[in-house]
Amino acid sequence: MLFNSWDFLLFFPAVTALYFAAPFRARWLVLLLASSAFYMAFVPRYIFILLFTIGVDYFAGLAIASRKGAARKRALVVSVLANVSILVFFKYWNFLQDNAAALAGALAIPYPAHRLDIILPIGLSFHIFQSLSYTIEVYRGNQPVERHFGVYALYVMFYPQLVAGPIERPQNLLHQFHAAHPFDYDRAARGLQRMLWGLFKKVVIADRLAVMVTNVYGDVHRATGLTLILATVLFSFQIYCDFSGYSDIALGAAEVMGYELMENFRRPYFSKTVSEFWTRWHISLSTWFRDYLYIPLGGNRVSRARWSANLMIVFLVSGLWHGASWTFVVWGAIHGAYLMAAIWTSDLRARLRAASGLASFPRVGRALDVATVFALVTFAWIFFRAKTLGDAWYVATHLSSGLGAQLASSAGIRAAIRPLTMNPIELAVAILALSVLEGVHLAQRRVKLRAAIALLPAWQRWGLVYGAVLGVILLGVYSHQAFIYFQF
Repeated sequence: MLFNSWDFLLFFPAVTALYFAAPFRARWLVLLLASSAFYMAFVPRYIFILLFTIGVDYFAGLAIASRKGAARKRALVVSVLANVSILVFFKYWNFLQDNAAALAGALAIPYPAHRLDIILPIGLSFHIFQSLSYTIEVYRGNQPVERHFGVYALYVMFYPQLVAGPIERPQNLLHQFHAAHPFDYDRAARGLQRMLWGLFKKVVIADRLAVMVTNVYGDVHRATGLTLILATVLFSFQIYCDFSGYSDIALGAAEVMGYELMENFRRPYFSKTVSEFWTRWHISLSTWFRDYLYIPLGGNRVSRARWSANLMIVFLVSGLWHGASWTFVVWGAIHGAYLMAAIWTSDLRARLRAASGLASFPRVGRALDVATVFALVTFAWIFFRAKTLGDAWYVATHLSSGLGAQLASSAGIRAAIRPLTMNPIELAVAILALSVLEGVHLAQRRVKLRAAIALLPAWQRWGLVYGAVLGVILLGVYSHQAFIYFQF
């Protein structure tokens, strides 16, 4: 079930009403049944995959809590192997088979690829990682074992964040299912406002930009220069609004019912370094890799060479987590290379900054840093968006092709824009919506915007709400496009 669908428009208020009408002891059951229905709206039979991993990890947690020594470790290993096996089978089997066949062909060795005709379960990587965080934290002694099977199942299946995160930790979420959450008008209003903002980002911005980006990336060889640059920049905003829009709806829906989920985005395109970008983008995943892969590898408490290697390993795995394709692996490698370069050039960059005199103009320096990081991240998105490595390479090597001629005249600029959209109104609406987005982001840097809105007179608050609702209704693109991160 998509958040941007009529089904969800009926589902959410019905489930919320049932949740508050039910006695406290039955609320977990209401949410669990609702979450099951939400997930089964995609491919019903895949609910059994969830039930399998839930059962394995529930009993693994009990075993870890009740045993000592090597037996605890064996229980953790069973949990990890079971989850990783499910992930490899459904997400990476065909990728591994194709690459094995390609390698065998290069070596002139017969190898018929044994591909499987299966559909990737929605959000598989998300709930696998959430399940793993539970058994790992129980093993580490940071989380008491959950003995209520239904509550543990709800922790994995909680519908607002089931298919695209945020990837919650048990310390943050599990205890909330044991607490009573009486209806609170102000809290519900805040949650609904956040859901509305997320829906605005999704249907007004992301889905409109998706059409323009697809017009170019659907066949990149027909475009050059400015057209490719514009499509790639627009994809940067599309993927941000798509994913952060989902997160806003998820956090808002949970907030209405009294649950607090972790923030997943904090204005990432205002980052001054690539490292800072990863503390602001998909925070639940980046902290997952930090705590369960990067730090166990040694983190930055090792030599500079080993530190660089640790970063590259993490980002290669992160790229593969996003998809069974070499395009995602290269995307991860690019970000790993950015961070490695930052480590090895830190002294040189400090000297250049001092010699240039930028230290005397901190605002200019910050603006240049933000622009540089946005350009680097946007370049990497080419490999994330392109259908193949060949397409990505074409885009990366043709960004300047014909650029001078296109920028030399208004006719050239119009010709470069035309492949994005034949309708100038669509582009105007997109620019207007992006201006609203960035205006909100700039305001958030100065004040706690939600708190500031709550202090406004009622007529101003309702004016903003009505304006956002009208914007969604009149300017939204209603093609019911799935959220990009559902495929992961």
